[in-house]
Amino acid sequence: MLLGWKKPSIVYNKGVHCMKEYRVLSPTAILGYGFPEASFEAGLRLDPHVIAVDAGSTDPGPYYLGSGKSFTDAAAVKRDLSYMLTAAIKHKIPLIIGTAGGSGANSHLYWNVDIICELAKELGLDFKLAIIESELSCELVLQNYEKGKLKELYPAPKPIIEDIKSSVNIVAQMGHEPFIKALEQDAQVIISGRAYDPVMFAALAIKHEFDTGLALHMGKILECAAIAATPGSGSDCMIGYLRGDHFELEALNPMRICTTTSIAAHTLYEKSNPTKLPGPGGVLDLTHTTFKQHNNNVIVHGTQFIPDSTYFVKLEAAKKLGYRTISFASTTDPIFIENLEGILEDVKTKISNNFNNIKDFFLDFHIYGEKAAGLFDIKSASSFENKHNKTLEIAVLIEAVAKTQALADTICSFARSTLLHFGYNNRKSTAGNLAFPFSPSDFKAGTVYEFSLYCLMQIENPSDFFPVKIYKCEKGELNDKII
Repeated sequence: MLLGWKKPSIVYNKGVHCMKEYRVLSPTAILGYGFPEASFEAGLRLDPHVIAVDAGSTDPGPYYLGSGKSFTDAAAVKRDLSYMLTAAIKHKIPLIIGTAGGSGANSHLYWNVDIICELAKELGLDFKLAIIESELSCELVLQNYEKGKLKELYPAPKPIIEDIKSSVNIVAQMGHEPFIKALEQDAQVIISGRAYDPVMFAALAIKHEFDTGLALHMGKILECAAIAATPGSGSDCMIGYLRGDHFELEALNPMRICTTTSIAAHTLYEKSNPTKLPGPGGVLDLTHTTFKQHNNNVIVHGTQFIPDSTYFVKLEAAKKLGYRTISFASTTDPIFIENLEGILEDVKTKISNNFNNIKDFFLDFHIYGEKAAGLFDIKSASSFENKHNKTLEIAVLIEAVAKTQALADTICSFARSTLLHFGYNNRKSTAGNLAFPFSPSDFKAGTVYEFSLYCLMQIENPSDFFPVKIYKCEKGELNDKII
């Protein structure tokens, strides 16, 4: 039991190993992205000690965290889990899922738990299920802010009280410790809220006293599965072998291989420093890391885990901004394209003048294909043809955001009609400047969120704020809560 955080020595987890080799199967980059059944079966034949999968990311933006909705489809998640859950129970190994539902708030977590229970009922499965929450209340975060325990995480802005109070679905990114706590209770299926991406893959190895730095580095690669292979894919399987002083990575589809370049490159994926990779409780130091090709696999040595003197977890939150309406159109008119920058400024001015009594809205025009204008010589062209004899076409995406959906609809509609019929010098057409692929032309995109918190919070115990709840899941029914 972890009673409090103390700075360990840098020589970390150097005990007698329960296993000489630890094998972890990573089926897919994100739960719901899919994988070939043949690759998954190939991984099972290698007798893994655990099946682990990352189920989320901040990459799709703040909407999913703020709204509590998953960015992966329920049917796709259920398909992937049907293979993983069946295999874990059959082979009597843990299945560990992190950042459930895409963002890891309680709404996402229990959405994913419902899918697991639905599958367990359909497949007639019994197992011990651990649920680890990571959502924090606004009041708790405010208390920690007032105690000076929140810390800026550059380059994100410094956390302020107004951002905390306006936040919805605040989550903290847990380390490996809560997973070890669940494993110590013999949980066979573990599903968590927001988690540091590598820890689902590393927790069992750290529990068995393998080197923490190597375990986390291997997890850093496996969390995206075959994206780290060549050719890369987020919808295919990888396996990792962790041994005393190194780990080895293998792609499970014969059309892919691991190369030193692909593995080293993925080590730097989403990182701002090539040798220091921070996470909960410490930093992975890659100063002495080496990558060696071994047939179609890669062997990695030398990564160290440097514990922090103070344990920090990352906080993520989103806040509601308003509502969005968009309209999409294109044009091939070379005169319109040549004068587009000035036209858009004039349109924005007309809209501001027309709605000068309304200040609380945002309007923007996103232009796609504009770089292709360099191929088009507007002065010498006698037709709508560029130097490669292809018609130049650009797309215009009109975006309006306002406090109500009705106002966003109004602003987008007025911007669309104004731009469509805007008169400019040397204009040839009077019918309209834009072509719309759809009718209706305007689309309600719904609620708009933005990230409101992206900072660190100091905690005393690595399992603080991450309650582990363990149940007997008996054919889909959660009975006899154990913790």
